Amino acid sequence: MPDSNAPIQSAIEQKLADGFHAVHLAVENESHMHSVPPNSETHFKVTLVSDDFAGKNRVKRHQAIYNTLGSELQGGVHALALHLYTPEEWQARHEVSPASPQCLGGSKHDKA
Repeated sequence: MPDSNAPIQSAIEQKLADGFHAVHLAVENESHMHSVPPNSETHFKVTLVSDDFAGKNRVKRHQAIYNTLGSELQGGVHALALHLYTPEEWQARHEVSPASPQCLGGSKHDKA
């Protein structure tokens, strides 16, 4: 099960909280849903709601996150699912982030 006190997850949460005026911030470690060792911190889902995204398209929003999390993305983070909204967009979604798909495999240990 994911550990909310894990170092990489905590760093992501702190950097996003410091870097954006968040109305809502959720960082979920989804590594347990993938073919990785237990207690891994490789796959994350970020839901961030902020007025900082007003007037920015999806690419600009993602770039802002990548700039903030540069060291984590160059380190052990393999996948980062980003769900980035303005408060109005979030309210229109009924304050629900999309569910993540189940891993389809891809382990280097799988037989071809």
